[in-house]
Formats: sequence, structure tokens, C-alpha cells
Amino acid sequence: EKMGRIFSVNLEGKIYSCKHCRTHIALMDDIVSKSFHCRHGKAYLFSKVVNVTVGTKEERMMMTGLHTVADIFCVRCGSIVGWTYETAHQKDQKYKEGKSVLERYKISGPDGSNYWASHEAHVGGSDAEDV
Repeated sequence: EKMGRIFSVNLEGKIYSCKHCRTHIALMDDIVSKSFHCRHGKAYLFSKVVNVTVGTKEERMMMTGLHTVADIFCVRCGSIVGWTYETAHQKDQKYKEGKSVLERYKISGPDGSNYWASHEAHVGGSDAEDV
């Protein structure tokens, strides 16, 4: 076994993958919510993701309050694909803990579709849900 080989998990089913290198990242079945937003448009909350590395934890003020989050990156090409929630500081946000948000424009959908960033997207690291 050569050193430096990237081990990645292959998922079965309807798969979301890295837009750049097609590495599998999450399953459609693991979507918790499609009503999140990031700087560049839509983002989906997943109960679990694979083949990502987790960046440095930081406190980030989001539209739903203060959260401890860490950016997540594709294990193969290193591109940022979203963020993971370590801690939610408000009781009504606790359901996000341990879950990850994938930015829709960073990933390809199960049908191979790419979602392009909308120009009217909110600026700032937002996570607001459509209510």
C-alpha cells in the first residue's frame, strides 16, 4: 500500500459529490433540510457526510445565532464544500449539532446537475432557514 493514497468511501444510492473531482460526499437520504442558505445561495443540511476533512473550529455568528462551526473540505481535491456544526448555543438550534451543511453550488447532485451561485445571494456566512 503506497503512502499518501487517499482512502475514500463510495456511497450507494442518490449521491451528492464534489463538483470538482466527483468524490462522493453525501446521500440524498441523509438530507435533513434543504432550506439553508450560504453566501452563494442554497445549502442543504445533512445528517452525515463522508470523504471530508474538518477545518479549525470557530465561533461564527449566523442568522440563527452563535454557533461553533468548522469548514469542511473534500478529502481528494481540498475544495471547501460547506461547514459542520459542532455546537449550537441556543436550545432551538441544538438539532444542528453534529450535522453538516453542504453548499449547493460546491457539489453535484445525484442527476449530475450543478447549481450555480445566484448573484442576489446574501453576503456573510448565513445559515437562515426559510420560515
